[in-house]
Amino acid sequence: MELNDEILIDAPKSRVYAALNDPEILKQCIPGCEELIQHSETDLEALVVLKIGPVKAKFGGSVTLDKSGAPGAFSLTGQGNGGAAGHAKGGAAVTLREVDGKTLLSYDAKAEIGGKLAQLGSRLIQSTAKKLAGSFFTKFAEVISEKAEA
Repeated sequence: MELNDEILIDAPKSRVYAALNDPEILKQCIPGCEELIQHSETDLEALVVLKIGPVKAKFGGSVTLDKSGAPGAFSLTGQGNGGAAGHAKGGAAVTLREVDGKTLLSYDAKAEIGGKLAQLGSRLIQSTAKKLAGSFFTKFAEVISEKAEA
């Protein structure tokens, strides 16, 4: 499965980059996130509860960041396990470009799923993934705007 999109965020690139590296902000924005622990500058651990179609599961997983292209670009890879519900692994490349004092965030993500989740059908998985990504970026843009006004 592949996802890609872009969103214009009303904040300078430096603020967007800093927020993308702030576990507290990410925890607020990730749908269903119950816990997000930063083990190092590049390693995170998450606990997320998701409902995809008839399957509801608690996923534990890890994410590793590659900040070698920072602050204009970075990538991440991760994997999660939801027990009997299944598992997922994948990664994303993120680019940040300043446009008239705002930031254009673009991402290109790929994921593979297995277990019960894989049996739900690619249309349901794809639409749910797009909805979750949209929810994350909408909330992320809101949180950054609120911080700018504070």
